[in-house]
Amino acid sequence: MMQKAIQMNEGGTRVEMVVATIRQRIAGRNLTPGARLPSVRGLAATLKLSTSTVVDAYERLVAEGAILARPGSGFYVANQAAPFALAEAGPKLDRAVDPFWISRQSLEAGEADLKPGCGWLPPSWLPGDGMRRGLRTLARADGPALADYGSPLGLPQLRQLISRRMGERGIEASPGQIMLADSGTQAIDLLCRFLLEPGDTVLVDDPCYFNFHALLRAHRAKIVSVPYTASGPDIELFAQVVADERPRLYITNSAIHNPTGATLSPVTAHRVLKLADQFDLTIIEDDIFADFEYTPAPRLAAFDGLERVIHIGSFSKTLSASARCGFVVAKPEWIDGLTDLKIATSFGGGRLTAELVLNVLSDGNYRKHMETLRHRLSRAMSEVSAKLKNLGITPWLEPKAGMFLWCRLPDGIDAADVARAALEKRIVLAPGNAFSLSQSATNFMRFNVSQTLDPRGFEVLRDILAE
Repeated sequence: MMQKAIQMNEGGTRVEMVVATIRQRIAGRNLTPGARLPSVRGLAATLKLSTSTVVDAYERLVAEGAILARPGSGFYVANQAAPFALAEAGPKLDRAVDPFWISRQSLEAGEADLKPGCGWLPPSWLPGDGMRRGLRTLARADGPALADYGSPLGLPQLRQLISRRMGERGIEASPGQIMLADSGTQAIDLLCRFLLEPGDTVLVDDPCYFNFHALLRAHRAKIVSVPYTASGPDIELFAQVVADERPRLYITNSAIHNPTGATLSPVTAHRVLKLADQFDLTIIEDDIFADFEYTPAPRLAAFDGLERVIHIGSFSKTLSASARCGFVVAKPEWIDGLTDLKIATSFGGGRLTAELVLNVLSDGNYRKHMETLRHRLSRAMSEVSAKLKNLGITPWLEPKAGMFLWCRLPDGIDAADVARAALEKRIVLAPGNAFSLSQSATNFMRFNVSQTLDPRGFEVLRDILAE
């Protein structure tokens, strides 16, 4: 493992590469405080380096306080951890396949830039008129709605509405089992704070939403992955990883998987839950794309009754990314602990946003908007899929719903190289290895069909692939 990491860090001296690799392994919690490092001779033999190179690297790490030298015993990771650097916690990848690269380029792109790699709808596809009506209603609200802290659990009327919506997907949850959050991302962050200790193992899909990787590294978790198939995780490998690694959590999408667009099958869902029960595994089910479905797919939380599964959702994808509002659905005893944690980290809830979301969702026009949006996405999916196929870019599957196409580029084409070239033309793409912990998606790319309709994007892709 150490040798593989060294080989990945090209450039610089051998000493610098050894130093960088050990720093990375400490930051990623693969080497924890107090852990003994390999002996100088042992590491030199493993890496096929001179002992003087390893000695110099260890001396540098001792000088900066990252490790300790104990005469007659060896070298150990220092108990006084250095300030956490999130960028150091992941593999040293080219910036074109770094999740932060995709997020920053997408968020900072100008209005004229194209963003086929981003994860949200164009503003013109969102219910702007409904948001304006909600804002006008909110402007006439009484003082507490505009000025007071919200309750830690969140606006009761919105939690009641979410409870009814959960029932439509087969998930029985009272309003008391629902806690509002500022977003789906904050919901997962709170759950990681609540359930994880640094160094705990967390299982994710491969590929999966790239911000899962970043968030888990921020919590200093050890991340392992299992390949994802058209019907859910590869169940045989899932069973093997769960038995070998004993992860504390499994984080996944079940309805519309990001980035593949796949849907979890009932058979796979039942087998996942049996393994979770056998190995004491807690599951976080991220369901932020629920409203894009025509027919509700199987939910782990529905099969499980919220015993081992925690369900989260958000309205950022269907209403507005500016009005951030998400939620957690869990068993009552966990909601109680999460509420205390929310008070400690953000105090009261965001009442103003919750009131706005409630107004828009209660408007009869929201369901009409979503029906129109689903049809619009379906047409875009067909159109974009056909145009990509003409370029030799092949969808991994044809999703039943949603906005994402997970595509294979022509043989021999590196998606990172395509992304860098496209960025020079002010087009932001999402290369596959950003989603893959195993780095096995070199020639894959995720396309957001709602953001891939502009002819300029296909022209640029055609030119890049022809080079």
